[in-house]
Formats: sequence, C-alpha cells, structure tokens
Amino acid sequence: MKNLAVSRRYAKALILIGQEDGMAEQYNTELDFIVGLFNTQEDFEKALINPLFNKNDRKKVLEAVLAATDLSAIMKSFLILLFNKKRIGFLREIASYYKDLVDELKGVVKASIVSATELSSEAVDKIKEALSKKTGKNIVLNVEQDPNLIGGVVTRLGDLVLDGSVKTQLINMRETLKKGESV
Repeated sequence: MKNLAVSRRYAKALILIGQEDGMAEQYNTELDFIVGLFNTQEDFEKALINPLFNKNDRKKVLEAVLAATDLSAIMKSFLILLFNKKRIGFLREIASYYKDLVDELKGVVKASIVSATELSSEAVDKIKEALSKKTGKNIVLNVEQDPNLIGGVVTRLGDLVLDGSVKTQLINMRETLKKGESV
C-alpha cells in the first residue's frame, strides 16, 4: 500500500510539471522507454536497485545510461531524483499511474466490466456509451468473464465499483433477511 501511495505522489508531481510545460505526453513516452529498458535489460534495473553495490557506482551507471539517451532534462532529473530518494524501484508503478493521469488529461477513463457470461458486442457498446454519457469522457473498456458471478455484471470505473451481480444481490438479500427486515 505504501508503494502505491509513493508511486502516485511521484506521478502526480511529474504530471504537474508536464501540464505546466506542455510536455506531459512526451514524459509519458519517456517513462515507457525507461520501463522498456528495465524490461529488456534486467541487469540494468538490478544494478540500480541492488544495495550490495556501491551507491556512487550505481548512480554513475544511471548517469552514463541517461547521457546516452535523448531524454528530456526534466526526465533525467526526475530519474536521478528517484534514484537519490531510493525510489527507482517504483518506476513501473509510477509510469503506470502517470499513464492513467495522462489519459485523464485527455478525457479518457479506463473502465472494466466483469460478467458471468460473454457479453454481445451490442451490450458492450451500450454500456460503454452509457458510461461515456455519465462521465462526459471517452471510455476505454476492458471486458472480462467470471463464471463465479452467477449472473449480472460488475463495472469498475476508476475507484467506483457498480456491482449489479446476482451473487451480490443474493448476499444483500440474505443480510436483510438475517436482520428480520422485509424484502
């Protein structure tokens, strides 16, 4: 949980800089590049985060790699800051949250739908359209199936969860009956 809060704080700081200088999209691309570098060059990431190596040597490795790239000065400073604050290991989470913030700036919101059965493309389009009307933003929808739901759908839109599953309705009905209330 602490990692998530730390990652969000750094991503929010970077997005504020990106909004101010109009380079939010470029920073997103640059973060993707560095995460890609971590993914393809695992030894690079390990060299930066392994405390068994001398901190000054690790920093020199980072500076050498950054010097060989055409990243913006802000991004280079940001990465050095992450290293100095011992947060470079959170880069993937920071990049992921930053991407969500950039999408939000562009008016794009990610949502997911989990249903008991496969939804038709018409149903998915109707749900997407309804969510778009409600939020006033473009919706990027991820559709999944979970046979444990029995029926209905669970929609997640950011932190908001709309649970219309039969399973949840049955649980709620059971709780109501336990309390002795009428249904």
